[in-house]
Amino acid sequence: MKNYYICIVTNKPRGTLYIGMTNNLVRRGYEHRNGLLDGFTKKYNLKRLVYFEVFNRVEDAIHREKRLKKWNRQWKIELIEKVNPEWIDYMNN
Repeated sequence: MKNYYICIVTNKPRGTLYIGMTNNLVRRGYEHRNGLLDGFTKKYNLKRLVYFEVFNRVEDAIHREKRLKKWNRQWKIELIEKVNPEWIDYMNN
């Protein structure tokens, strides 16, 4: 069974936030950390994985990603801080 992930990356606690989806969280974390992906995350130096969710169906992951992107900033911060109050980088632990 394949897993799909939505993830939130940032540059610092309560900093710029990016929400994305992937089928390989480790690979995507490596790509962000090493600046291998051109675009928003590279431009704003977003390398810290502070939140993720796991799904079995790609459709569910896509739906959740789209919903989270519509949330206001404060809701996103509260979501992160519910499970990661210290804004620990999951890819660096």
